Amino acid sequence: MSCRTASVTRHTDETKIKVHLAIDGSGGSEVDSGIRMFDHFLTQIARHGIFDLKVEARGDDQHHTVEDVAICLGRAFNEALGEKRGIVRMANALVPMDEALSSVAVDLSGRGAAYITASFNDSMIGDLEADMVRHFLMTFASEGRLTLHARVEYGLNDHHKAESLFKALGRALEGACRLDSRRGDDIPSSKGVLER
Repeated sequence: MSCRTASVTRHTDETKIKVHLAIDGSGGSEVDSGIRMFDHFLTQIARHGIFDLKVEARGDDQHHTVEDVAICLGRAFNEALGEKRGIVRMANALVPMDEALSSVAVDLSGRGAAYITASFNDSMIGDLEADMVRHFLMTFASEGRLTLHARVEYGLNDHHKAESLFKALGRALEGACRLDSRRGDDIPSSKGVLER
């Protein structure tokens, strides 16, 4: 198996971001964005996707930090997957967290798009602005060149709703990135190519 890893760095006047991703990992993570709840949610992607993830991020505000981490993480997935030979490509997950339930479906299609249905009761989830959940998912899908459908099916607690979304994202990504031995070295598309 090839080494499916990527490192992406982004330095702007607003942020300094470093992301390292190993798709075939063990679920370990070292995440420091300066936003504790965001760190917690990113850790869920790694743990439940069984990816290894390192994120170092500093920015001048939450919007820039979350957006630029999403840019780097999306690009890291796209880069680490290369031509996407032998992958399952499409997967979904339905994940509960206590009273909350979220569903995520992904297609590593080479076409970045996100369709998000999620609402939160308050403007903040811990120290994270609640609208940053949607913004992260949309930016991640765009930069990762993947189609993402994410929905909070129901729930009462905003933390639980958001966390179940991130856990479901990790599970769905793990399934889509998984290598299928029946495919061998084939690209899972009738076109014979998946855009990068």
